[in-house]
Amino acid sequence: MKLTPAGSKQSLRLGDAEASVRGLGLSDDELKERTDKEVDRISDLQRVFYADGRYALLIVLQGRDASGKDGTIRKVFSAVNPQGCTVASFKAPTEVERAHDFLWRIHMLVPPRGMIGIFNRSHYEDIIVPRVNKLVPKKVWSSRYDQINDFESMLTENGVVILKFLLHISREEQRKRLQERIDDTAKNWKFRVGDLDDRKRWDDFTKAYRGVLNNTSTKAAPWYVVPADDKHVRNWLIAKKIADTLDDLKLRFPPPDRAIAGIKVE
Repeated sequence: MKLTPAGSKQSLRLGDAEASVRGLGLSDDELKERTDKEVDRISDLQRVFYADGRYALLIVLQGRDASGKDGTIRKVFSAVNPQGCTVASFKAPTEVERAHDFLWRIHMLVPPRGMIGIFNRSHYEDIIVPRVNKLVPKKVWSSRYDQINDFESMLTENGVVILKFLLHISREEQRKRLQERIDDTAKNWKFRVGDLDDRKRWDDFTKAYRGVLNNTSTKAAPWYVVPADDKHVRNWLIAKKIADTLDDLKLRFPPPDRAIAGIKVE
């Protein structure tokens, strides 16, 4: 199985059935083994990616509360060199950020060439949240589709490779994970009462995510809908897509400086 860009009726449906994969025939141990191989591939490719310096890689992780964004980052990027990787998390805009256009805070954190940048939530929050909570008129949030497409197109034309993953979980799986955050004292810090308010707006968020997929999955920056009820499946699919994408770049180490030819270190 491999991820394909969003656009099919199935990926846009975003129902509970699309949150899990059936028929893989792989045990958790087999999925972990496959994921570990892809994680090792990412680690090896990152060394060349950093040295090559022609591209930046921006990975966007979106999803409902408890969809597994943090867990994905911990597992998939567990073997990368931290000197070549950054993680940014976007919460409600600050007063200073609100005084600028909505992409101002995003552009500042786009990774430079040679670096991998991970967005834990992203500029898409500025469509989804205002739409669901009716914070701004439709004219404002809907115009952001084209603004984001233009922004991402500009980035890709300047060497930024963009991978966008929507971590899709079912309503029942989210219920279990939120309850675990309440029951497990080690996870209490991850729970906020507002998560329950968002859960009550499940259908509204589904429509908002469909709108994002319909309007911002482009050839330059496609969306990939990841079935995320099973974390092992989720991690494997994302790790494989990232490794394959890096491999497709035909990365290379830069040629040696001619001035060092024949030098002997004594």
